[in-house]
Amino acid sequence: MTDLVIRPLVAGEENLFDSMPDPLPQLRQIAYADGVAGGGYRPENTWVALRAGRVVGRAAWLLPPGAGGAPWLDRFDLDAEPEVGAELLRAAHDALGGPGLYYAALPAHWRRRAEVLAVVRAPMAAARLAGLVERGERLRCSWTGTPLPASSGRYDFRPPADAAEINALVARIAVPDVLTGVEIARAVGGVDLATDPLAWLGDSTEEWRVARQAGTPVGLVGTAGDACYPLLAYLGLLDEAARPELLVEAVRVLAAGGAREVIADVDAHQVAVLAELERTGFRQLRSRVVFAPSNAPE
Repeated sequence: MTDLVIRPLVAGEENLFDSMPDPLPQLRQIAYADGVAGGGYRPENTWVALRAGRVVGRAAWLLPPGAGGAPWLDRFDLDAEPEVGAELLRAAHDALGGPGLYYAALPAHWRRRAEVLAVVRAPMAAARLAGLVERGERLRCSWTGTPLPASSGRYDFRPPADAAEINALVARIAVPDVLTGVEIARAVGGVDLATDPLAWLGDSTEEWRVARQAGTPVGLVGTAGDACYPLLAYLGLLDEAARPELLVEAVRVLAAGGAREVIADVDAHQVAVLAELERTGFRQLRSRVVFAPSNAPE
């Protein structure tokens, strides 16, 4: 690898990053130049590997303006051996204060798609060589207007009385079914969306709904119609039987506000939740595999 040059970008070199063809154009991702203009990507946090002047590896760490904490690896593409990618990551880690989180964005159903596997094997192998290990996978799903299932009338839905009611119900829900934007909430605001959603979503209760059966709360959902996309931010259950109709009610709330698309994130291992999302009309958009330093707490 004697002809290899590994270095950070300097201001004005956005075109160098983009000179490498996008290996997964089907992914919905922010353009690098737009990320620089918005302040999330910075040249000093973007590294390239060049061979004979051609970009064969690129890695961009993201930290939105005003965010605390360390940037995370958001884009990592490799058109070379895994060892080249590992050398790129190690050099960047040394400059950035050590390895951090890497959110590897992948097309939906990527394990079943040979053409995608051919692209992602090298960067994922490079991440492992550089000391990162897989720590889970989250799926992003999208509803785009599919007719919703009819209500059985078994449950009624109402807005929470106040923030205190939301917090009380959240405290009773051990593992929420859906948490959309949990990575951003943690990295930008230092907020655990699972245990303190209002700290990220704000104190307004207008877009929340409590599901009740015979007057007893059985579930809670929080939506956000004015985020980057209308999204199902939080969904937690006290009775799993309420999941189908609470999902439908959440989409109805957003659709009534004008949403034509609704986004929801779910952990890949939550098979029952994913199946119910699909029955409600959601379809997988992409996967995000989380890599973390091997010595990081789980």
